[in-house]
Amino acid sequence: MEDMNPLEQALHTARALVLADLAAGDVARAEIVSLVEDAVSHRRWWAEQWPEGIEFVVGLVAQDVQDALLETHGRWPLCPVCGESRTELAAEGGPHALEVEPELGADPHWVCGKAAVVVAPVGSLGAVLGAG
Repeated sequence: MEDMNPLEQALHTARALVLADLAAGDVARAEIVSLVEDAVSHRRWWAEQWPEGIEFVVGLVAQDVQDALLETHGRWPLCPVCGESRTELAAEGGPHALEVEPELGADPHWVCGKAAVVVAPVGSLGAVLGAG
């Protein structure tokens, strides 16, 4: 990847990290991988318009995939931290998803907003879920 321009390198990194997290949660099916490709394509255009934002691409692709999955498949990634009881899950409409923080920044992490804890860097959910 040394010969790649910084934008392409950032996009390839974002793709790989998000795919790793999808695989860790065992949700990297073909139709979901297509959502990743759509997000990468959209962020390519976005970063071409705002080159200073290249360092934010990983977190933005993760958020884009998360949003697309919510619309088509449900919440992802589900929080592995909270030990929610069935009563809590029923009252709240099911388990909650992790959030990407910072929303627009470098070094994005998956965070449980409910417990206010950092769970893992984007791309490293496998270590938390026991898949990596």
